[in-house]
Amino acid sequence: MHVTITTAPCCWGVDDVHNPHLPDWRLVLDEAAAAGYGGLELGPYGYMPLDLATVAEALRSRGLAIVAGTIFDNLVVPENRDSLVRQAQEICALVSRLPQPSPVPGQRYPTPYLTVMDWGHDERDYAAGHSDRAPRLSDAAWAGMVGNIRAIAGVAAAHGVRPVIHPHAGGYIEFEDEIERIVADVPADIAGLCLDTGHLWYAGMDPVAMIERHADRTDYIHFKDIDRGVFDRVMGERIRFFEACAQGVMCPIGRGIIDYPAIRDLLERIAYGGFITVEQERDPRNAAGSLADVKASRDYLQSVGF
Repeated sequence: MHVTITTAPCCWGVDDVHNPHLPDWRLVLDEAAAAGYGGLELGPYGYMPLDLATVAEALRSRGLAIVAGTIFDNLVVPENRDSLVRQAQEICALVSRLPQPSPVPGQRYPTPYLTVMDWGHDERDYAAGHSDRAPRLSDAAWAGMVGNIRAIAGVAAAHGVRPVIHPHAGGYIEFEDEIERIVADVPADIAGLCLDTGHLWYAGMDPVAMIERHADRTDYIHFKDIDRGVFDRVMGERIRFFEACAQGVMCPIGRGIIDYPAIRDLLERIAYGGFITVEQERDPRNAAGSLADVKASRDYLQSVGF
């Protein structure tokens, strides 16, 4: 198994760029480097500057590289396409020219990637993790979402960036039936998958089984862990996904319910080569604990063979 472990700004609570409590992006870079990571994701659109010289120098001075950019937005509404395409153009124009990590043997596509996630629907946010009560899109709305994803993917490909669809709790691509449907409707020559162990488990799936089932489409992986006690409590409440994160449902890797030795064995079995990004969504007002947590996650993964 040849993998490189990276991290992401969400470990510092950076998910909503309008949140007034976000830490400075340079602090995130400082602490990612201090925790022993050589690379990280760019974070949501609008968090880090889109100025190439500024970000490139900040990365080089810390020995960091950017492995992926992110589209985290409403993929369903047809009227949002122009915004989605503009975001994809600006993000891909930047990440494709930033310092990149060294390739890994067996890596299917070179970095950078563009993770594409649906978000922005109250009816799904409050149903995160509850497949039985989460509404599904109509066929027409689903087709519109697929069209938006294909438009984003076309922009990414034009910049040499591999688009990967990321099933996300609280979005319209979350549960097993939706993952199967998006894989069928967006073929591998258009986009791959970024499967996230935490989001899979949160949505009622076995991460080992799902990654194995979609090994031929999984170009990039996210690692998270889940505090079972907090999870069981929030599943009994009417709560938004990121409010559950603020309450600590995501924890450092190795302290939660997900079996990482089993995931290591799976990745060896399927000969996964590439990048794995550690994430731990949290309230940015608790970002003072981020450095300790991302280091604990990295240390644990090293202890079990990553």
